[in-house]
Amino acid sequence: MSNALFENMKALPEKVLPLMQHSKQTIWNHPETGYREWDTQAFLLSEMEKLGYRDFVKAGDIPGFYADVDTGLPGPTLVLMGEMDSIINSSHPNCDKETGAAHACGHHCQSSALLGVAACLKEEGALAGLCGKIRLMFVPAEELLELGYREELRKKGIIEFYGGKVELIRRGFFDDADLCLLIHTGIGKGTYGLSTGSNGCMVKEIAYKGKASHAGGSPDKGINALYAANLGITAVNALRETFRDEDHIRFHPIVTSKPGAVNVIPDYVTLETYVRGASLKAILDANRRINRALAASAAAIGAEVTITDRTGYSPVENDENMYALVHEVMTGIVGKENIKEDGWDKGCTDMGDISCIFPTINPHCSGAQGIGHGADYFITDDHSALVLPAQYFLCMAAELLGNGGEKAKFILEHKHTLYNSIPEYLEAVRAINRDIDGVVYTETGAELHF
Repeated sequence: MSNALFENMKALPEKVLPLMQHSKQTIWNHPETGYREWDTQAFLLSEMEKLGYRDFVKAGDIPGFYADVDTGLPGPTLVLMGEMDSIINSSHPNCDKETGAAHACGHHCQSSALLGVAACLKEEGALAGLCGKIRLMFVPAEELLELGYREELRKKGIIEFYGGKVELIRRGFFDDADLCLLIHTGIGKGTYGLSTGSNGCMVKEIAYKGKASHAGGSPDKGINALYAANLGITAVNALRETFRDEDHIRFHPIVTSKPGAVNVIPDYVTLETYVRGASLKAILDANRRINRALAASAAAIGAEVTITDRTGYSPVENDENMYALVHEVMTGIVGKENIKEDGWDKGCTDMGDISCIFPTINPHCSGAQGIGHGADYFITDDHSALVLPAQYFLCMAAELLGNGGEKAKFILEHKHTLYNSIPEYLEAVRAINRDIDGVVYTETGAELHF
């Protein structure tokens, strides 16, 4: 990579590093979880307005917005994204003491790097040689947490999907998009990381219902919902050896209901979990067996169980031509020796849903130390966490939208996405949503539904 447009874009982020550092620290100090990022959005909108941006498209009743940069020449629309939400880790020393929210995920750097890109694109001559549009999109709710809160939003009709990008797809934010990019903040210094793809997931809530009674005086008159839940977890654990290694299935439940009194047989216990996997088919196949085990465990002791399945995130299917271009661009920025090519990522991201429709890739940059989502996660290298992602975005824009959009057009002509259109994709992910009464008791026994 030695053309003048690429080199110009590569040089710009250093000029706006103070802006990105100020943004990084401001957002770090005010962490907000998904669909609650109102202060973060207000700050970013204010900073964008200072840069001269005016025409924002906002999601409205949830956080999320974008601004388009039009080159004035016809061509593809390239979407560059930065995430705004935090995780919850109440043990992090810099968490919000009331909510437990903490940016132990690096999203504050993503949004700050994208703000830096916005500043760079206002530099004189920055758009020379480019065609099409660059969409700068700040997105909510990548971390798939606080599922009860998101289900409340869904029931109120505010959202349909738990994930921010999936919800913005539904709201039309990507209707005229062609290619999409995002880069996650990772561990290390001076490097980029590439994976072959990553798991997707579906979201589950499992509610076991029993019958309360005195735990000492009349336990025979009760039905222990906690025991039913324990049986359910044990039954699924017995299935683990049947999951194929290449499907990367993960099941990791937590108990979310409030504890009762020790002298009362617990009559209601809820579990929350994901079912992760490398393909939608693998996830659904594993989920059917998991539901069977959960329902059978309830029936074993006469309890009831309600299983709520919700759309999570699709697996990331990296576009092979985009992957090749990203590798070339990253080599031009940090050198081949500083690119780490990893295998399959077992984590999940709603970039998987983007990859179902658009050519994309889900890479990482360095900049942090500690364990991702851990209490020891801190940004220790601003150049890696802010300058490298901004350089990546700008240099990818130079390659994709330069020379009349030649490389973008090649990628679009040879794309192999899982779905051909947004409506087709939405129909598929909506089909995941189910509410199941796992056991129906009859005069002659019990019927299992899974």
